[in-house]
Amino acid sequence: MSGLIERYRQWLDLPDLAPVTLGEGHTPFILWDTWQGTRVWLKLEGCNPTGSFKDRGMTVAVSVARHAGARAVICASTGNTAASAAAYAGRAGLMAFVVVPKGQISVQKMLQAAAHGAQVLEVEGNFDVALDVVRHTADEHSEWLALVNSVNPWRLRGQETGAYEIVQALAGPPAALILPVGNAGNISAYFHGFRRVGRGIPRLFGIQALGADPMVQGAFIAKPQTVASAIRIGRPASAELAREAVAASDGFFTAVDDAAILAAQAQLAQGGVFVEPASAAAYAGALKLRAEQRLPAGDVALVLTGSGLKDTDTPLRWTSLNPVLTRPDSISATILNALQHA
Repeated sequence: MSGLIERYRQWLDLPDLAPVTLGEGHTPFILWDTWQGTRVWLKLEGCNPTGSFKDRGMTVAVSVARHAGARAVICASTGNTAASAAAYAGRAGLMAFVVVPKGQISVQKMLQAAAHGAQVLEVEGNFDVALDVVRHTADEHSEWLALVNSVNPWRLRGQETGAYEIVQALAGPPAALILPVGNAGNISAYFHGFRRVGRGIPRLFGIQALGADPMVQGAFIAKPQTVASAIRIGRPASAELAREAVAASDGFFTAVDDAAILAAQAQLAQGGVFVEPASAAAYAGALKLRAEQRLPAGDVALVLTGSGLKDTDTPLRWTSLNPVLTRPDSISATILNALQHA
């Protein structure tokens, strides 16, 4: 299957370049439930090659970087950007340097970036500190080093393609789009994607985690705290773009607490969809809006940004991994007993 650049080149305004692709995009879009006239759809971005939505922007950013003569890419990350940058840099034959906040990234995400060949560098502080470092470093060495965080406009152009796919699947835009907000680039990317398609713009609802909700509070947060590490960001780099997108679409930002995020993660998983906590924040937000009777009728799309396999420690807060040691001749009796007590 071709990647996003080949499928949407006419909308991306790219130079004549050779794509760096892993076959990203065309992720599943499933009807999850119907709530009193609201059809809830899930866009499963964890099905991208490295397990998150970051691949949409990375295929474009790395393709442009290689075309421009870069020898390496650099990014700050809470984990998913690091894994994606490392994978696409490897595919492009470039070096990758990823800077992460020490002690705040899941082992799975760190391992993924390292396995793809990235040099992983830790800094004391949070994501905002890491982003400041990489922006300065990329400026110092711009002749050969490309910054591939979402402050790179090509990243956001690639992420627009999620909106293209939703419009194609529904034969038009949904009534509303709900997605988690951390560094705030994705919500503005979807806004511009819907606008570029020209079929109408849904109301945009940005969901943040309580304790890491600067878009809700209206002020940056020095020490953001949440179980949802992918959106544990107190100073979103794309805050202004996100505010403009939400205001223009008659949407808003709201926050959900960690307990709601973990409950939403469990509910999704028990229905067959395993996502990381940041993705579950979108579903927790949808449940909150439903309870408040603020969801519009019609189609509402939730962007679930990353696979649950990105962070396998957090689900241990709501489930247990305790296999029952059973004799082979007792399997049937054990199963029947479980069915009787279900």
